[in-house]
Amino acid sequence: MTIRTFETRTEEETIALAAQLASAWVPPCVVLLIGNLGAGKTTFAKGVASGIGAARPEDVSSPTFPLIHEYGEDGEMYHIDLYRLDTREEVETLGLDELFARPSIVLLEWAERFPELLPENRLEIRIEAREDDTRHIELTELP
Repeated sequence: MTIRTFETRTEEETIALAAQLASAWVPPCVVLLIGNLGAGKTTFAKGVASGIGAARPEDVSSPTFPLIHEYGEDGEMYHIDLYRLDTREEVETLGLDELFARPSIVLLEWAERFPELLPENRLEIRIEAREDDTRHIELTELP
């Protein structure tokens, strides 16, 4: 297990950091975005989309209500939000196993609520918003 930590001071720095990190990821790649509401998970997703050339940051939005957003002409990135789902059965209807097998980067928000459905090999990005508006970002590579 490898852990790396970062600090960002602005939304632009968070996007730039995510773009830099994502440019080195090799699909298929499952990434959990972990943090409280407003921590910056969707901002981080904007940087990932930009870093892999799937979308411009301004075209990325939270998938809270549609649950899944697909970016890129060939599905280079999927951004999924499990916040509104309560049971394993609800999550299973999304077909995550199929998405995990595609040559894509799959970003999952609130997936830590369903650990039994997650692949063993994954990245976990924990984002903590601090009182001074900085973000503490911790990247863990599993296993």
